[in-house]
Amino acid sequence: MKCPPLLSEAAELQKCVFPDCLVTVSEGGRDLGKFSVMVEFGLRGQQPCLLLHAQSQGAIDESPCGTTVTAYLTADLEVLEEDHHEYVKLEDHSLDKRCHMVQRDGQMVIDKVTTVGEETTKQSVSYPMSDLRGLVTEGSNLLLMRLIALRRKVPEHTTFISFDPGLHIVHTTFSELGLKQLEVGGETVEVFGVERTVHAVEDSPTIWQCYFLADGHLASRVQVGSPVTMRLLQLPSELEKGFEKMPLVWEEDMQMRSKFLDRKEELKADHASYLRHHPEIRALISDFLQFLLLRKPDDVFQFAREYFLPFASRHRPEPSLKAPSL
Repeated sequence: MKCPPLLSEAAELQKCVFPDCLVTVSEGGRDLGKFSVMVEFGLRGQQPCLLLHAQSQGAIDESPCGTTVTAYLTADLEVLEEDHHEYVKLEDHSLDKRCHMVQRDGQMVIDKVTTVGEETTKQSVSYPMSDLRGLVTEGSNLLLMRLIALRRKVPEHTTFISFDPGLHIVHTTFSELGLKQLEVGGETVEVFGVERTVHAVEDSPTIWQCYFLADGHLASRVQVGSPVTMRLLQLPSELEKGFEKMPLVWEEDMQMRSKFLDRKEELKADHASYLRHHPEIRALISDFLQFLLLRKPDDVFQFAREYFLPFASRHRPEPSLKAPSL
């Protein structure tokens, strides 16, 4: 198996660093939730990397469900660490899955915990990194497809692998779907399609079809056979208008201005240091703001409470079949 470096130029990598925010709708057009992806430069310990944070959140038949992926990747899309969590909360039967993988001593160590109702099962495996050339995980897949969309070309003569639900190594393939016209925010735009197929040892293959704008932004995403579609409501250029900068008015007192600037730089350095060590903060806040601007709720406080409520499970486990995967 072989997988040559996929990102060879800093300029190309920079073009992949931006957020996406889509809504999730049913076949009948009902709003079910949202899907967001944030990619930015960060640090894992002292190692520079790319941080990818993706989240699918909503409800199916009034049952809360969601999927979250946080991945630390090298410029060649090699996974340093990744956490994948999905859940469905039902009154009488719930499911909660968490899979964590991390590189350690030349091995990829994977731990998976599945809770169905009151029963919990654990699974742990490890593979030599030499056996994982061309590995595409749920996190690195999202960035790889962004790169393919920008190049408008699937890498040739490259073998990709992934993990199936049983943590077996399986083949995964990418193919072009070509160009088509799609309506976004009342405008008709040209999008480029990419299909990803993940094979499994025991189950049928899972197939995703994604369409991207020319700048790499995700326009639509669907799992073949699923009644749920993720789609872009507004073109990114329109959405970004909600983040216009406001002018800063300085005080006339020069002494107070000097003290203010000194204190500002001190706090700025302290805050920047904290954010460098916790890059997931920017991803979380950006997800919330983008979804807030898409929905424009009358009651912002109620909207925020409902949005952040699922995160409480990270600190207070609840009984929580299968959530819509990323």
